[in-house]
Amino acid sequence: MSLQTARVRTSLVAVTTAGALLVLPACSSSSKSASSSVNAGQAAAAAAASPSTSADRVKLAKTKFVLNASLAAGAAYQWIYKPFKAGTFKKGTKGRTAALIKGGLAGAFTYNRLKAALNDAKGDPTLSKATDALSGAVDNLKSLPSKIKGGNASDADVNQVNSVVDGFKSAGAANGLNVTNQVPAASQLTQMVNS
Repeated sequence: MSLQTARVRTSLVAVTTAGALLVLPACSSSSKSASSSVNAGQAAAAAAASPSTSADRVKLAKTKFVLNASLAAGAAYQWIYKPFKAGTFKKGTKGRTAALIKGGLAGAFTYNRLKAALNDAKGDPTLSKATDALSGAVDNLKSLPSKIKGGNASDADVNQVNSVVDGFKSAGAANGLNVTNQVPAASQLTQMVNS
């Protein structure tokens, strides 16, 4: 086994561990002691995941980019696109209030994760160039959560979200990365928006 293969495996294990630490709080009840132990665990995982060479930083940046963009794509599809196309956001529709709340949270989550993906892309010179054009598009999504919660989201707003997500998928594909819809747990929506 080559040194580079060992580094790739080490990076993948560290990212997987860090990802599991992000999901675990969503699966448990929230309490101050659980929160502080999770934060300590995340800090330890982040320290363990710190790359030591520039080659590791590039691989780690790409992995984090894929994770964040995939979570954003999954949330946008599950809680914005599908309910909007099904008409659940329309006045008088059964389940509208819950759909609007989840849609608003998903809008904030999507914005947050896409901003994180852009930040991750800065760790890779090639990926950074591919996502430079998406920065302004992501900024345009900032008002989306309030539009959805207020029941004022239009076809244009939903199409804009899809366009931005598709832009991230294309940027990933151009760099050999597979960004797919990874639907987060509903409890992750509020948790990761605040991170």
